Amino acid sequence: MTTLRRNNVKVIGSGAKPMVFAHGFGCDQNMWRFVTPAFERDYRIVLFDHVGCGGSQLSAYDPQKYSSLEGYADDVIEICRALDLTHGVFVGHSVSAMIGAIASRKEPDLFDELVMIGPSPRYIDDREYTGGFSEAQIHELLDFLDANHMGWSQAMAPVIMGNPDRPELGEELTNSFCMTDPEIAKKFARVTFLSDNRADLPAVKARCLVLQCSEDVIAPQSVGEYVSRQLPNGEFVLLQATGHCPNLSAPEETVAAMKAFLEGRPG
Repeated sequence: MTTLRRNNVKVIGSGAKPMVFAHGFGCDQNMWRFVTPAFERDYRIVLFDHVGCGGSQLSAYDPQKYSSLEGYADDVIEICRALDLTHGVFVGHSVSAMIGAIASRKEPDLFDELVMIGPSPRYIDDREYTGGFSEAQIHELLDFLDANHMGWSQAMAPVIMGNPDRPELGEELTNSFCMTDPEIAKKFARVTFLSDNRADLPAVKARCLVLQCSEDVIAPQSVGEYVSRQLPNGEFVLLQATGHCPNLSAPEETVAAMKAFLEGRPG
């Protein structure tokens, strides 16, 4: 099985510089459909699905490899090598922001810029660090998912999406969660919500944009500010968009912030 088949890799765009888009938990590359058109002229866009999501090869799922975010970061590195990509842009949503940070730490020449949308290096509070959740809350969340994947998806997706005045957005995320392989989703959720990648941030040498939504129940503003402070070359931008998925709920604002960063303009 080739790397490109394994991760359902698609390459579009007519530019020279690569731009790799990585989706968040329970999603797939389709979540970028409102963002990528703005970059197709100037970049070589790479879309893919994490193993267990979208059109990826489910048979490639290895519980040991994917027992930490390192395994997912290794996939990103392998995709870039297969396509001979270096000095590109990595755009990661939610957990993929940390996956991109790990990949960049391991292979600094892969990406010159990282765009982190709603990142969180640790979801659980820890002394002076505020992740947004107590350990008990995270385990309750995971136990609910273990017991009832469909019910968890229907309950949590609208909360994560936010924007209750636009229920179609929550419905899309619900459907995406429900289509994810349940057993892999349970394992990926544990890896996501129990991870602690704070130590990876200072080792990322690329220029980084931290895009933070207002009223994000998954990654509060304090987390985004923490991430940008820990990055050697981090820039923080607070969007007017609410919820956790501005790539769907506010693509125009997301694109504008990305372009300002990539073009070196003030955010």
